[in-house]
This record gives sequence, C-alpha cells and structure tokens, in this order.
Amino acid sequence: MITLENKHLIVKINPEGAELTSVWHKNAELEYIWTADPKYWGRHASNLFPIVGRLRGDQFRVAGETYYMNQHGFARNMSFDVVEQSENKAVFRIVDSESTHRVYPFKFQLDISYELTEDDTLHIAYIVHNPDKEETLFFSVGGHPAFNLPLDGGKFSDYYLSIEPEKIYDRVRLVGPYSNPNHPTPFNASIPLRLRQEDYHDDAIILKLNRQKTSFLLARLANQHGLRMTLDNAQFIGVWTPAGKQAPFIALEPWWGLADTVDATGNFKEKFGSNVLAAGDTFNGTYSLQFF
Repeated sequence: MITLENKHLIVKINPEGAELTSVWHKNAELEYIWTADPKYWGRHASNLFPIVGRLRGDQFRVAGETYYMNQHGFARNMSFDVVEQSENKAVFRIVDSESTHRVYPFKFQLDISYELTEDDTLHIAYIVHNPDKEETLFFSVGGHPAFNLPLDGGKFSDYYLSIEPEKIYDRVRLVGPYSNPNHPTPFNASIPLRLRQEDYHDDAIILKLNRQKTSFLLARLANQHGLRMTLDNAQFIGVWTPAGKQAPFIALEPWWGLADTVDATGNFKEKFGSNVLAAGDTFNGTYSLQFF
C-alpha cells in the first residue's frame, strides 16, 4: 500500500489496480472513501481502461478479429508498477503485454498519477501514451471513486450535489447496460441534485460535459464535511449507487468514454466516445478531489 500525507489527510493507494482505497481526515477522524463492503459493491475506486461500461455482447472487432472483454476493462484487475513515489505524489504504470494483446490488440502505456497538495486536494491524472510507431490507439479511460454517505452524520438523502457551471446539461440515458446518446434528456443543474436512492433504478445518472471544466460539490446542508470534485476535461460524469440495496455510498465517476451505444456495430474503431491517439502521442485526462 502506498501512502501520501499532508497536515490533515492520509491517502492510501493500492498498486493492485492503482486503486484509491482511503482518504482519512486526521482531525475529524473521518473516512471519505467507500469501504468496499461486498454486500453492496466490493471496490473502492476502480480505474477503468481500455473501456468504460459494457460492450455489446462483451465483445468487439479490430481488423476482422473478435476480442472479448468484461465491463470497464482489465486495468482495475492488474498489478501496477510504482514508477514514482514521494511524500505527496505517486505514479503507477501498466504497459501492454502478450496477456493484454489477447483481449486488446494495441500497444499502450497507462500511467495513473496521484498528488496530494497542502490545500487538501488530491490531483489525479490518467496519462495514456501510444508507443506504437505506426498504429493509432483507440481507448476509453475513467475513474469510479465512491464516497461514504453519510460522511459526518445525517442520512443519505440529506446530501446533495451542487454543479458548476449551473446550466442545462444533456443527460445520457441507459437502455439496460448500453448508452443512448442520440436521445438525451435535459438536466437542470441550476437546482442542486438531492441524493435519493430511488433515482438510480435505471442505473447511473450520466451527464455530458463536452470536456469543459465542471465541479461537483458533495455535501449536506450543515456542510461541515464534504468534498468537491473538479473535472478538467472529462467527456462525461456518472453518478451512481446500486439500485435497491440502500447502499451507504455514492460514486462520482469521471469518464473519457462511454458504454457501447444501443446500436453499436462492434467495430472498435467506430466506438462512440472513444479517444483516438496517433502513434507516439500522449493523452492527459485530469480531475481533482478537494476534501473538507
């Protein structure tokens, strides 16, 4: 387990999946990150690569070959190398191999960086490099951090999400596990989103962000403790808690990609929302979490 620390916070990251497992507020004796109770959801903050969500039939095609991959990809189940570490920063890395080529026929290097600053902000970066000298890399990437609710008293429904900028966003609906981005519905962010378990019977609330800087304040009206997630350039965010379980957490998921559409052809190079990276190029997807 890798530990980052400042005056107020202790952050722990597991090299298995490069998964954020704990953010502990020393003075308040408060844990922000979901405990991964398997009764509800047995992970803390998965990292998603090289897909986000589900593929139709859990399969895709490249150059006439069919490949099979489970929901959210393989990175969350891989052991990452720690390539940089200090008191307030750690960088984790995986690269392609014979094993990954059996399910994903592309060369890649994925770095996930965590940096804790003195203002109690954890900066997270997904850095994808295409080491191939000729071939283009197609991928999606994202996070799945989940946060304990309630944090410091009250109940789940006492909490809300306040979104900036306040405007009308396109909400992408799901049909089963698949997305339907061509028929969005309006989501009015001028009104804070009250968190209610019953709003997730149709899975996540997904908002299209168009890579514009957007922040999400998670708090309750008493507002003593909470967090602010700021997405610098994400395509989408998913807000999720498992339906029907009364789970004591909410996940705020920054995505650079999306589940297969209801009419997806299976051609991976045509996949909606994928990132396209030329030979030798590097992608940076960044967000931050400020805890209070």
